[in-house]
Amino acid sequence: MSEHIRSNEFIENAMRRWGDTVLRLALSHTRSVSDAEDVFQDVFLRLLKNDTVFNDDEHLKAWLLRVTINRCLDLGRTGWKKRNVPLEERHSLIAEPVDLMKTDVWAAVGELPFDLRTVVHLFYVEGYTTDEIARITNANPSTVRTRLHRARACLRETLDHLESSISTAQPSPFGKEAHYEHRSSNSLRFEDEGGESVQPIA
Repeated sequence: MSEHIRSNEFIENAMRRWGDTVLRLALSHTRSVSDAEDVFQDVFLRLLKNDTVFNDDEHLKAWLLRVTINRCLDLGRTGWKKRNVPLEERHSLIAEPVDLMKTDVWAAVGELPFDLRTVVHLFYVEGYTTDEIARITNANPSTVRTRLHRARACLRETLDHLESSISTAQPSPFGKEAHYEHRSSNSLRFEDEGGESVQPIA
């Protein structure tokens, strides 16, 4: 029986729609551009050969996020590196990732355990509800809410300590960038303790 292969048009459309999303999530977990690109490539190669019938774009997006999370776990467990056939030039369709790694919030999130980092990214960056995150990660909604609460507590402690240190230092020469980081930390600190109705402050 021949192996199922999706059309180039399908893959290219999926990469245009959700490539940045996959790359952001991979970068959030691996904290390495090269590793994130490896995960990105493997995820879309798996999509190329996968025969799942997707109901709509959100179904496809959720599948891509789930596979990305699993591949990041594999990378952490086995040191999986560069074992993929090149995906030709399709990677050029994806814009360069935003340089998040220079922000204090990024550093704080990166210190979280894998499961907490996952729910923070899907909730704050991708805008999923805890019920949607539960479906993507194959976890109970109550487990997701517990992880999100634990993650907020850890981040609040880290960012409060950081802001206390900043308050005694000289003003940052970076102006707007420093202000942006401060707003980002506040968006996490003012989150509702138990629920999800309060969204990050814009």
